[in-house]
Amino acid sequence: MRILRSLKSVLLYTILLNCYHTAKAQSQNSSLTQDPKFEQLLNEKRKINANLPYTDRYKIQIFNGPSETAKKTLIEFKQEFKNLDGTIIFNTPNYKVWVGNFRTRMEAERYLPEIKKNYKTVFLIKPSK
Repeated sequence: MRILRSLKSVLLYTILLNCYHTAKAQSQNSSLTQDPKFEQLLNEKRKINANLPYTDRYKIQIFNGPSETAKKTLIEFKQEFKNLDGTIIFNTPNYKVWVGNFRTRMEAERYLPEIKKNYKTVFLIKPSK
């Protein structure tokens, strides 16, 4: 009986000691360094997507690709179609140029043929929230 009690005591002591070391190991501090370019990209994404309302309205997508080309496409579009608004959306890994803010599908389809004359990859979308 005495041996059994002493074994229980030793086992209990070992378990408690192990728990203490595990708990102590979890409380150590670690440091993380990140590339400053990551913060730059994150700020650019926030700036682009900050004021974009995702509504029940229809939009026309005129471009999907790299950032610089998307910016050029949007500038060209705004010069040609002054009455339609356009925005750039970042959707990994590409940038998309969405134009218009149409209440109905019919309203958006009225502009579609006119926009297709200048842009090849044009299609109608209804963004989700």
